[in-house]
Amino acid sequence: MSVKPDRVIVVDDDAELRALLRRFLSTHGFETRVVDGGAALDRELSRNPADAIVLDLMMSGEDGLAICRRLRAAGDMTPIVMLTARGDPIDRIIGLESGADDYLPKPFEPRELVARLSAVLRRTRGQGDVSTDDIVTVGSLEINLSTRKVMRDAAALKLSSREFALLAALVRSRGRPLSRAQLIDRALGRDAEVTDRAVDVQIARLRRAIGDRADDAELIKTVWGVGYVLVSDDV
Repeated sequence: MSVKPDRVIVVDDDAELRALLRRFLSTHGFETRVVDGGAALDRELSRNPADAIVLDLMMSGEDGLAICRRLRAAGDMTPIVMLTARGDPIDRIIGLESGADDYLPKPFEPRELVARLSAVLRRTRGQGDVSTDDIVTVGSLEINLSTRKVMRDAAALKLSSREFALLAALVRSRGRPLSRAQLIDRALGRDAEVTDRAVDVQIARLRRAIGDRADDAELIKTVWGVGYVLVSDDV
């Protein structure tokens, strides 16, 4: 079975550098997309998640630090390699403290970026969105992520493996909306050939399976133009 290449998004407001990195990373086996800023990155991530992000620190408008902090605050733990023209060690510290996984000062050899990306992906591979809580309570639902058992009002619920995978993805991001592409990626796997409409159908089945109601007690809410969110304890 063929293995799909790692997906990388390069975020830089320098069109020439974007083109160079796209060509170089693509020739080294990465599925590479390039964007010119935070808003374009958000659109790309909502359509098709990435395995890693190459993020320029110094950009007009929203800079790399702000983008990195915003992604981490939203629960997006996609590995980030930060690029910067600055050489001061304090900038490296600030970049890493903001949530970046590695830091590469400009100018750099493209081969070094490939090595940094490969190292970051090896370190983070398989970590995913691991919850520190094996048992999570949301409303009247009790979800055991280890045993894959779901209870509602002390009664066991029967969920298919796909329904549980969707529920687990929503639980691990509870309170934060996930796009359909993100749900496919986190719950069903990047190789799954699933359409957005199929996700909607699966969510509808999941809602029925957990006894969700379209009223104030609704636990899985539709976020129009985005996707779905599982309510958090403070919602």
